[in-house]
Amino acid sequence: MRKPLRLGRREFDAYEPVIMAIVNRTPDSFYDQGATFRDEPALARVEQAVAEGAAIIDIGGVKAGPGEEVTADEEARRTVGFVAEVRRRFPDVVISVDTWRHDVGAAVCEAGADLLNDAWGGVDPKLAEVAARYGVGLVCTHAGGAEPRTRPHRIAYDDVMADILRVTLGLAERAVELGVPRESVLIDPGHDFGKNTRHSLEATRRLGEMTETGWPVLVSLSNKDFVGETLDKPVKERVIGTLATTAVSAWLGAQVYRVHEVAETRQVLDMVATIAGHREPAVARRGLA
Repeated sequence: MRKPLRLGRREFDAYEPVIMAIVNRTPDSFYDQGATFRDEPALARVEQAVAEGAAIIDIGGVKAGPGEEVTADEEARRTVGFVAEVRRRFPDVVISVDTWRHDVGAAVCEAGADLLNDAWGGVDPKLAEVAARYGVGLVCTHAGGAEPRTRPHRIAYDDVMADILRVTLGLAERAVELGVPRESVLIDPGHDFGKNTRHSLEATRRLGEMTETGWPVLVSLSNKDFVGETLDKPVKERVIGTLATTAVSAWLGAQVYRVHEVAETRQVLDMVATIAGHREPAVARRGLA
């Protein structure tokens, strides 16, 4: 049975779709090439995302793909002060930080983060301990055992969804055993992480197997390579494919959506929720006048 999701000061109903807006504090992010690396553009992005319907802001200090080394100190320099400023300006927004390092996790929690988004599948097991110590949420992701910032090469699974469930449920249960609040733990199939395009498509097609576990499911689909390869589109032309995948994921029960395009995603999620009977139409005049 699905239960409400609690993150920071917010509680979300079991079937309430939630948008997590991406704010990259990196000079080399794959999508925006560093557009929000400096403070003022990043804060403007937060303000816009909140206005467009994002309840969570996901702040990252290291891009996911290969590139120049970013030390833990540099990652903290990019994120900690920014987390504190977002907390000051937007007291009710849920602040998430995309990190796999426990020392960075502790620093951002001290600054006001509500959620640690561990996109690399528990490669640093102490990160869950940090989440427990600070009483914040944790995203438990399947990354196929990949090392941070590496790309998969000829990876194979007997059953990709079985492996996703084994890993994410194991990480989630461990987190709760450590003391992370159960109502603040999410699981993520990890599209593109440790997967080829066919794996990510199958994970999407079978997403209902994750949502049926009762854990809230987060999907990070936005403009990813599996969308680009499916449609043979470059990064800047993947929005339509992303939104189609978002609609399918919403129909199959995913709850949190990590995205670049907030306003467009909000409309897709509201439409699917209304079709599913979880939301009333904003207006219903047709045929009633």
